[in-house]
Amino acid sequence: MASLRFLTIILFFIFANHCTSRELQELTIVERYDQWLAEYGKSYKNGEEKLKRLHIFKNNVEFIEKFNAGGEELYKLSINQFADLTNEEFRASWTTYKRPVAGSSIMSATPFKYENVTYPPSAVDWTQKHAVTSVKDQGTCGSCWAFSAVGATEGLRKITKNDLTSLSVQELVDCDTNGVDKGCKGGSMEDAFKFIINNRGITSDIKYPYKGAGQKCDPKKVTSRIATITGYQKVPANSEKDLMKAVANQPVAVAIDAGSPTFQFYSTGVYRGACGTNANHGVLAVGYGQTNTQTKFWLVKNSWGKKWGEKGFVRMEKNVQSKEGLCGIATDCSYPLT
Repeated sequence: MASLRFLTIILFFIFANHCTSRELQELTIVERYDQWLAEYGKSYKNGEEKLKRLHIFKNNVEFIEKFNAGGEELYKLSINQFADLTNEEFRASWTTYKRPVAGSSIMSATPFKYENVTYPPSAVDWTQKHAVTSVKDQGTCGSCWAFSAVGATEGLRKITKNDLTSLSVQELVDCDTNGVDKGCKGGSMEDAFKFIINNRGITSDIKYPYKGAGQKCDPKKVTSRIATITGYQKVPANSEKDLMKAVANQPVAVAIDAGSPTFQFYSTGVYRGACGTNANHGVLAVGYGQTNTQTKFWLVKNSWGKKWGEKGFVRMEKNVQSKEGLCGIATDCSYPLT
């Protein structure tokens, strides 16, 4: 009987300590959640929604920490602005690129001008050449396509005019109704280039600033057009070698599959996560290179703000076995022409 009482006491303390440990763990999550809410200025309509988001936040934190603890990858994940979203919610709001339907173009892309480039440099970084404007945050507006096209146009203007100016993404969001372009509901870089051509240019971000939401097109803001292009070209599909030739000469608008949970929470390093080739997000290839350990990568500018990834950029593994490139980076690439 004494032995039974002793065993009962031991089990009680073990259970009590286990419960206390769980309570402390939950408290830590709550504290981290509150800190995260303050950092990103998040608020919810009621306590029920806040509790729901806490549960999602907790699951995401556990996923991130488990991944990083594995230590088997060349990249790390971290808690960011998407930490209260499920992956399904994230993909629905933040991967809105729409590939143009074959045969629907109102203007044909010209041949690949860099086809005969024989020896592109082993490394290129257009940020170091001051041909890339600061990282922007598209917010909850599905305007990645516009940021990608504008970024390529900004780079070309710097190369040809020696002037780096942030151009108006909002003008495209509000005024471009070409093809599949639907403002905050998604669009394509090719159709954005067509708009700039037909519109005889695009104005600056200062004159038509980004609002993160679709508005009625305001002609009064576009009386002066800062940048013009005469056409655009597509990089031959499924060729990282051809993409390299193009990026060696100017920043290139590319589409990728950004819907993976590891891409959602990418923080630093050379990304080589599991992803498909069904492009759903428009970004800007601004260079390429290799790490000290000889891992080759693409340098890509995103439009999710400076708190995502490497201050808004991601290095994606280059020269993978798949002809489409990692996450389909070589499947749908284009760039403007002067």
